[in-house]
Amino acid sequence: MESLDDAPFRDARYAPRALEVERRGEALILRNPMPFSDAVTTVTAPLGRWAAQAPERVWLAERIDGQDGWRTVTYGEAATRVAALAGGLATLGLSRGKPLLILARNGIDHALIAYAAMSLGAPAAPVSPQYGLSGADLSRLVHAVERLKPAAVYVDDAAAFAQALDHDYLDGLPVIASRNPRPGDQPFEALLASPPAADVARGDDVAKLLLTSGSTGRPKAVICTHANIALNAAQIEACYADPDPPVLVNSAPWSHSLGANAILHMVLHRGGTLHIDAGQPVPGRFGETLRNLHEVSPTYHNMVPAGWGLLVGELERDPALAETFFRRVRVLQYGGASMAQSILDRVQALAQAATGERITFAAGYGATETGPTACNIHWLNARSGMVGLPTPGTAVKLVPAGDGGKFEIRVKGPQVSPGYLDQPEATAQAFDEEGFYRLGDAARLADPEDPAAGLVFDGRLVENFKLASGTFVAAGALRVAAISAIGGAASDAVVCGEGQDGVGLMLFLEPRTCEALGGADAARSAVRVGLERFNAGARGGGKVARALILPGAPDAASGELTDKGYINQALARERRPAELERLFAAAPDEDVMVF
Repeated sequence: MESLDDAPFRDARYAPRALEVERRGEALILRNPMPFSDAVTTVTAPLGRWAAQAPERVWLAERIDGQDGWRTVTYGEAATRVAALAGGLATLGLSRGKPLLILARNGIDHALIAYAAMSLGAPAAPVSPQYGLSGADLSRLVHAVERLKPAAVYVDDAAAFAQALDHDYLDGLPVIASRNPRPGDQPFEALLASPPAADVARGDDVAKLLLTSGSTGRPKAVICTHANIALNAAQIEACYADPDPPVLVNSAPWSHSLGANAILHMVLHRGGTLHIDAGQPVPGRFGETLRNLHEVSPTYHNMVPAGWGLLVGELERDPALAETFFRRVRVLQYGGASMAQSILDRVQALAQAATGERITFAAGYGATETGPTACNIHWLNARSGMVGLPTPGTAVKLVPAGDGGKFEIRVKGPQVSPGYLDQPEATAQAFDEEGFYRLGDAARLADPEDPAAGLVFDGRLVENFKLASGTFVAAGALRVAAISAIGGAASDAVVCGEGQDGVGLMLFLEPRTCEALGGADAARSAVRVGLERFNAGARGGGKVARALILPGAPDAASGELTDKGYINQALARERRPAELERLFAAAPDEDVMVF
């Protein structure tokens, strides 16, 4: 068999790469001059287009509870239902500028009512279901309601969110429920019988209000206009020379811009089919994803790195799953966090074994405030850590940020949000003097002599810290490199060490890999060997001094594990003071690995 590096790539159907570089001393401006269509400026226009051109094509599919089949909605059916729902929402008081709070899991009804609200010029405001499920800390939802000021609420299941719906902060608001409506609630089916309302959305209307993650403070509500989202979808489409509609299986939550805009709306914009995946990229909840991928062969597959870490092990164990998965996929992508090179290499080895070809691995980069996609990899690639180059019509400013070729990333383009709802000071602080949005991230050039080779993500500036010696630690890059060196036994890590003598890691194990290795002792040995390997190639503050394996997994209910499957580093450290004390104790216990 030919080596992995020699295997050909399957055609990803990319358009040619384009880049203009402006040098301003040590700073750079990277611009993508590739043209893209600005004909569509609302998120609802593509639904009308595909309802007319391909009314029988399936837009969305979801599992029917307790059954093997799929519930589907075609483009023609969706357009009819969205118009009726818009009419029903209008009778409940929704109109331009009056948000619909959505407290629901991904689903067909969720999508239909969101696009119905947006067709009225009313913002869709989806929040994480974690905010309102039984046992949740309702203070997060209270803050969201105070910030968003919704005119109505949609829930997919009133029983699942009963505790939240009974709270007094929602008093007086109409509640629409798809399942188990309470007395006084509006059944979703009843709204479908409403007289249809016309689509009156405009490009400058607010389409969505999306909450930031809140990792550096209380969440802000990001204003996403129709034009921001619609033009970002057109920018992504321009990266491809691919007339075929995409087919996806995806679980990214629609309360975040990755799932809501880069996945759900990208599929609508291109007239594709999305199989809504109710699985989650965490151990114990990944089975539904595997079930779906056994049945559906995607043409494009996007997951957070935690999901890829789980999937690659299953693909290695299950040749039938690998055959179905690789059958027609042209582009693989990860987002939401950086991914270890070892995971990418294992996926490529499987692709070559199944098809004789490698499959290009893309990555997108951006934030809720940037559409989300400011940069992406739109060329054949097998390297992890890359964030690509600006999307068509986007400019990226790279401002020097310390030594070693590190830059702060700033973005300008038609997909960039105008700011935060009712927070003018925060909005002003988010942009520099030229109108570039400051993401708070760092990057470096993959090739310092050739900007066209792309950008490499170099961590969140706000996550970085200094050791007691004053040595600077790039926490994000260290986390990815260490997990990659461990090679599968650890699923993720929390990087610690502010003011300490050295870097410490709190590690979570990957259960299936640990089982294959032979148990906890073997997994601990694999972690130690991997970190010793990592340290052998690291320098100064980049070395790991101590490590502690934590039981269980990150806690999703607390927000420690985000909906997108990555660890909120600051919150994880805050929630584990005892473990931090053990990690850096003067006389560490036997469970702490010392290097």
